[in-house]
Amino acid sequence: MDEKQTAIQVKELEKAYKLYDKPSDRLKEALGLVRRKRYKEHYALKGVDMTIYQGETVGIIGTNGSGKSTILKIITGVLNPTKGSVEVNGRISALLELGAGFNMEYNGIENVYLNGTMIGFSKKEIDAKMDDILGFADIGDYVYQPVKTYSSGMFVRLAFAVAINIDPEILIVDEALSVGDVFFQAKCYHKFEEFKKMGKTIVFVSHDLSSISKYCDRVVLLNQGVKLGEGTPKEMIDAYKQVLVGQYPFPNEEDENLLNDKEIEAAAAAKTGKKHSETENTDSMVNPDLLEYGTKQALIEEYYITDEAGRNCSAVIKGTQCSIHMKVCFKEEICEPIFAFTIKNIKGVEITGTNTMVEKAFLEPVKAGSIKHITFTQKLDLQGGEYLLSLGVTGYEQEDFKVYHRLYDVMNLTVISDKDTVGYYDTNSKIEVIEE
Repeated sequence: MDEKQTAIQVKELEKAYKLYDKPSDRLKEALGLVRRKRYKEHYALKGVDMTIYQGETVGIIGTNGSGKSTILKIITGVLNPTKGSVEVNGRISALLELGAGFNMEYNGIENVYLNGTMIGFSKKEIDAKMDDILGFADIGDYVYQPVKTYSSGMFVRLAFAVAINIDPEILIVDEALSVGDVFFQAKCYHKFEEFKKMGKTIVFVSHDLSSISKYCDRVVLLNQGVKLGEGTPKEMIDAYKQVLVGQYPFPNEEDENLLNDKEIEAAAAAKTGKKHSETENTDSMVNPDLLEYGTKQALIEEYYITDEAGRNCSAVIKGTQCSIHMKVCFKEEICEPIFAFTIKNIKGVEITGTNTMVEKAFLEPVKAGSIKHITFTQKLDLQGGEYLLSLGVTGYEQEDFKVYHRLYDVMNLTVISDKDTVGYYDTNSKIEVIEE
């Protein structure tokens, strides 16, 4: 059996910052005018060990201030450690916070060359990859404008397109996918799947625990600069949830001080049953990059979503009724067509869906020239978040399954929720607690 090759080796890593009470104290120390220490040391990282092997996808999780971004910056050479060592074997491409590695005065094309040169590519090599980069970013003529004029969404599209198209051996991603529309996020996750199949090494920092669970082979849990543990995604996500509510089994009282103010607040919220949720209502969105195919003997000509009041929408409040509509035009006579919809999350996981054959709702032949309006009405108990809607018209001709028209990821559906439970959907449990 081949021995695993190390991609990144982190040993006893520490990063300390000096915190001064007054700016004048910093100046006096710099000039050598004081004898005693006038600062406090804050450790963003303290004694962290971590080994990442080639071909692994490793997630790093923890609350804000845990040192996740700091360790990535040290690995990529953006920061120097106070103590310890980092050894990297392979060419790194990093997608850190917005702005890292970009000159805001340069336009998009110039920044592509700047980033490629910093990584070690020649102009000729960058030229060969330029079409792939611009095609993935898909920001049109904005590539000729200074990046300081970009929206955050355009910025991250270009940054991610550069990062994944310069053929890295190690890809470092820090929360970048939380920016950009739902369709671009789905495209990025598809690229992650390709990288994993190619045996690339990925280090992934995210607060999106479903992404961590789906894509990571191992997960490292940090808290206040200290490594609490590493293991399977499930093990570390469970431990992280304990940290969030102040119930992590720290070995001694001193370690309990690793809880920060937000974690204490979260623990208090858990005890009172309160939960904060932030959602945003968005207008109806149609995916410009949808996948469409079929024999076209029947065509889906219109599609839309309405809420329980009958209003067109793409944002539905969790627990309310909504309807998915299709208008289908038949070019030829079809025996017993099947109408279907599927809802997927942005990672491509099918969450739910149904069709008229399963529901025994329509089992009739349809003549050429007919137009059918199909409505699926249901109570939507999906957890809050972003989803993608797919539609289809299929059927059987004798024993052969036929696809007449399919539209994959055709629309964005946003579920607005102020209460998310575990998993993909809410069981809406009725709870009763009585005293004997």
